[in-house]
Amino acid sequence: MNWQEEYKKKLITAEEAAKLVKSGDWVEYGFGINCARDFDEALARRVDELTDVKIRCDIGAYQHFTAEADPKGTHFLWNSWHVSAHDKKFIGKNLFYIPMKFHENPMMTRKDCIPDNVFVMQVTSMDKHGYFNFGGSAVNGWAAMETARITILEVNDKMPRCLGGSQENVHISQVDYIIESKNEPILTLASSNPSQVEEEIAKHIIDRLYNGNCIQLGIGGTPNAVGKMVAASDLKDLGVHTEMYVDAYLEMFKAGKITGSHKNIDRYKQVYSFVMGSQELYDYIDDNPGLASYSVDYTNDPKVIAQIDDFVSINACIEVDLFGQVCSESVGTRHISGTGGQLDFVEGAYKSKGGQSFICLPSTIDIKGKVGSRIKPVLTPGAIVTSPRTATHMLVTEYGIASMKGKSTWERAEALINIAHPDFRDMLVAEAENMNIWRRSNKIEGAEAVINY
Repeated sequence: MNWQEEYKKKLITAEEAAKLVKSGDWVEYGFGINCARDFDEALARRVDELTDVKIRCDIGAYQHFTAEADPKGTHFLWNSWHVSAHDKKFIGKNLFYIPMKFHENPMMTRKDCIPDNVFVMQVTSMDKHGYFNFGGSAVNGWAAMETARITILEVNDKMPRCLGGSQENVHISQVDYIIESKNEPILTLASSNPSQVEEEIAKHIIDRLYNGNCIQLGIGGTPNAVGKMVAASDLKDLGVHTEMYVDAYLEMFKAGKITGSHKNIDRYKQVYSFVMGSQELYDYIDDNPGLASYSVDYTNDPKVIAQIDDFVSINACIEVDLFGQVCSESVGTRHISGTGGQLDFVEGAYKSKGGQSFICLPSTIDIKGKVGSRIKPVLTPGAIVTSPRTATHMLVTEYGIASMKGKSTWERAEALINIAHPDFRDMLVAEAENMNIWRRSNKIEGAEAVINY
């Protein structure tokens, strides 16, 4: 069957699509590099015609035209599932965060969110069977389409075609309108070189890895450093099951480290939910049958992760307290990021047979020339607990690894002080004593006598 006729019937301009939005509507955009771009630009031009249009998005990777057009949020108000680079200048003004555990995003969309009046998502060109591929993100596209009154696809022929998996494509008969975009380049991210401290942290983790591990890398310098070191190591037959697919995996694959031959499920497949990285990475994943794109309620489901033996989860955080509570999304009340999938993988990896979950942080932070400890007696007032102390498995700084599972409060404090920067250990011991989570017998002569595990 020739689907081109139906395609032509549903084809409209970005300006015509923007006119479908009414005051008071909820509008959702695709995730990450699938975020609506031409549509948002056209909608911004209607700023004086509309009021109280709520836009919901997760890591909107492109310029937020509507947010820029209305700094006070009277006409367009953004709501973000995860605060990203483009979001930060609007947070608390005309953009607000939606707390979530990432694997619950599709469920929340279907069950708890106000249904969208309009959903817009960048996709690939239509194939001969009438299908559009979601490309860089299968996170929650189908959940949003199922609940939206109007579904609009913004076609960009530069979007890589990412094979599934599941819920990674949609048929022309299942959407309402098509926009042909300006086909501008997909957003790319430069891969930065890890710092010396991040490399030191990565070394501690590399020492714990072995052949056949299935690896999840989160966002940040340390996960990236681990990927680079794995590529240069003697490790082999590694698997991939992750939310975010990044350039570090490409480096590992090119080095012959990834086969997926030991995976209990999705054997031989590199499984992921979204991709952000270099153009080389997008070229690699395009039409690649060795990878499988899934919705995030599969990739991040702790029950699914736990089925994969020898799972290793590597994520980063902002600060941690002596109880083992982890903050990865704010500095006090100042919002930085979001929960994302950290808690999903912390819990899933720990329940995996042979699984290990690492949360990484440099021991110190330099703010305007003043150095402070990232390991604190208690979290900065107002800080959000991303991973509770009951879930945290292992915490890593450049000084070593502190395991939290099965440890009482005094053992946790001792282990964490032992990986804090030496300049702050005496202070942390004193604070632990004040908080009644320190055994005086553990301290003989200040911080020098902190027991090594």
